[in-house]
Amino acid sequence: MSRKPRPVTVTVRVLGGRHELALRGVTRQDDSFRIGYTITPPLPDDAEGGTVLPVLEAEDDLGNEYSDRGGAYGTSDDGSHTDGTLTAQPALPEGARSVAVRVTFLRGGEEYSYEVALDVPPAAPQRAKRVSPGP
Repeated sequence: MSRKPRPVTVTVRVLGGRHELALRGVTRQDDSFRIGYTITPPLPDDAEGGTVLPVLEAEDDLGNEYSDRGGAYGTSDDGSHTDGTLTAQPALPEGARSVAVRVTFLRGGEEYSYEVALDVPPAAPQRAKRVSPGP
């Protein structure tokens, strides 16, 4: 049975529809995974009504749950959008094919949550370890 491919970038209207969140797919790491994102227009800064903090929750198609391990974001050089990454742990197992993601934005005591499903790229093939012959 084949599965329907999802677009690499998934977009969602967020924060009362005033912004568009574009999740740019999943990147595997040795001990975690990352999801890159863009928000247009850019997130407001402290002077414009308070900092917005994104928080990630995730569960893969095998039933494994993942914890938010932080991330980073900032306004693009041209000021048109916010670029960022969210990181979760532990690493995705080789057999995981998709991950259900909930991104919650915290701002001024309010929570705005959004859920999407993202495809997980195949795990990189394991490289054979060289063993040196003994003395």
